[in-house]
Amino acid sequence: MSPTLYTISPFAALFLYAVYRLVVLPRFNPLLNLPGPPVPKWFGHHLRHVLDPTVSPKVHEILVKRYGHSIRIRGLGPWDERFLTLDPVSLTHIMKDTTIYEKPWQSRTLITSLIGCGMLSAEGQVHKRQRRVALPAFSGQNMRSLVDIAFKKGMQLTDAWVAMLPAGTDSVELNVGQWMSRATFDIMGLAGFEYNFNSIQDETNELFLAYKDMFEVAISQGTPFRTLLSIYLPSVNKLFADDTVRTVDRCQEVIRRVAGRLIQEKKQKIAEGEKSGDLYEGKDLLTLLLKSNTATDLRPEHRISDDDILNNINTFMFAGSDTSSLSMTWTLLLLAQNPHIQDRLRAELLSIAPEPPRTLSDLSEDELQSLHAALSNLPLLHNVTRECLRLIPPLHSTLRVATQDDEVPTMYPVHNRDGSVNENNRSVLVPKGTFIHVSFEGFNLDKDVWGDDAWDFNPDRWDNLPEAAQHYSWHFSNILTFSAGSRACPGLRFALFEMKTLYYILLTNFVFKETAAKITKHNVVLTRPYLAGKFKDGTQCPLLVSRFIRPQ
Repeated sequence: MSPTLYTISPFAALFLYAVYRLVVLPRFNPLLNLPGPPVPKWFGHHLRHVLDPTVSPKVHEILVKRYGHSIRIRGLGPWDERFLTLDPVSLTHIMKDTTIYEKPWQSRTLITSLIGCGMLSAEGQVHKRQRRVALPAFSGQNMRSLVDIAFKKGMQLTDAWVAMLPAGTDSVELNVGQWMSRATFDIMGLAGFEYNFNSIQDETNELFLAYKDMFEVAISQGTPFRTLLSIYLPSVNKLFADDTVRTVDRCQEVIRRVAGRLIQEKKQKIAEGEKSGDLYEGKDLLTLLLKSNTATDLRPEHRISDDDILNNINTFMFAGSDTSSLSMTWTLLLLAQNPHIQDRLRAELLSIAPEPPRTLSDLSEDELQSLHAALSNLPLLHNVTRECLRLIPPLHSTLRVATQDDEVPTMYPVHNRDGSVNENNRSVLVPKGTFIHVSFEGFNLDKDVWGDDAWDFNPDRWDNLPEAAQHYSWHFSNILTFSAGSRACPGLRFALFEMKTLYYILLTNFVFKETAAKITKHNVVLTRPYLAGKFKDGTQCPLLVSRFIRPQ
C-alpha cells in the first residue's frame, strides 16, 4: 500500500467521523419529531429571535400558537437542535433534577472566567457544598441586621441628588441606571464583606472600579464572536489578548489582592475572638459565610476553600448588585411612564412615614426596623415590585443541558412535526447532550396565563390573579424571575428588602419623568437599558428627576 494512503487515512477517518457526528447522527435526533420554525439556511439559527427582549415576547407567542408549548429550535448549527419549553410541568421537572440537567459547560466556562467557580457556575457536589455553607447567611434574622445599611446608603443617594438640584431648579436629567448601580455596589460592599466602596460620593475606589469594569466592560461590551472564541479556544485569549481580556485580567488581579486580603482579615478577627472569648459579631455575609464554613456541625468534607469563599463573594457582588440595580432602574422607568401609579405608590409610602416629619438619620435602629417591617406589609409597594420583576426579569433566560437521555413530562399535549396534535402524548424524549432553553420572560409574559394585558405594566393584577397564574409555584410569587428548584436565588430576601427600602427613600423625595430619549432593552447576560442607536456607549437610562416637596 502506498505510504501516502497511510498518511491520508487518519485525516479521512477524522473527516468521516465529523460528517457522522455533524450530519448523519442529527438526522436521527428524537427532537426532530417536535415541530419548530423553519431554518432557511444550513447555518441558520433561531437564537437571536428567542433571546432578544425587543422581539422575544411576540416570538414566544407565535411559536406557542403554531407549535404548542414544546418546541424545537435551531442553535449554532444543523447538528444543534434544541428544546425550548414553555410548559410549566416540563420546567418543574428540568429545574428540579440537577443531576440530569446541568448548566452547559460553555456557560460555566464563561462565568468562571470572570468571577470564578461560585454558586452560579458550580455543579454537583461542589454546588451543594457551597450552597450548604452559604444559605445560613441569608436567613431572615441575618437579613434584618443589614436593614440600616440600605437606609443609610439610600439617604446618601438622596443627598447626592439633592446637591445636583440647586434651589430654583425644576429638574435634572440623571442616568438613574448608573446611580442605582453605585448604590447597590455600596450596599453589597458593606452587607457582603463590611467594605465601603463609597461609590455614591466618589467612583475612584480601586475594588469598586475592578468590579464595575468587570461587569460593564467585559460583559456588556464584549463581542459575541470573541466570547465564543474564548469559550471554545481559551488559548486565544493568552496568545491574542484584546482590550476586554486585558481588562478582565487587571480586574481579577485587583479583586484577588484586595478581596483576598479582606477574607484573611476576617478569618483573623474570628480566630482572635474565639481565642479571647470575645466573639467577633460581624453581620456581613463574608463573616457569616466563614463562620458557617467552620461550624462544628459541618463535616470537614463539606467545607469549602478560601478560593471558593472568594468566588462566592464575587458571585454575591455580581448577582446581588447588578440584578438589583437593573430591577430598580426598570422600575423607576416604568413608574416614570405611568405617573398615576407613581403618585399612588408615593401616597402609600408617605402613609407610613415617621410623624412628625423627620429625616431617616434621626431615627433609632428600632425605628428603622419598625419602618422596614411596615414597608414589607404595604400592598401596592409589593405589587409594584412584583409586577416590575415579572415584566422585565433581569435574567431573560437560562440554559440547561441533558447529561443523559430523559423523558420530560408535559402539561400540554405535544404537537407532532406535521402540525397534528396527539392529546395522549404528554412527554418529550430529550436525548443526552440536548440544550434546553428556559425562558423566564416567556413564562412571566404568557398571555394564556396572565391575561391579554400580560405585556402591560399593571400592578393591580396582583389583587386578582388569573387562576392559571395562581398555579405557578416558583421560588417567588408566581413568577420565574428568581429561578426555581435547588438553583433558585438564595438572596431573595436581601434583594426584596434592598429594593423596597430604596423605592421608599427615592419616591418620598423625588419625582421621576421620562426624557425624550428612546430607551431599548438588550439581553447582555442580563436585560439592560441602552439608548437607541448608542449601544457602544454602555447601559443608560436617563430620567428627569425633580424634588418632591412633602405637604406640611
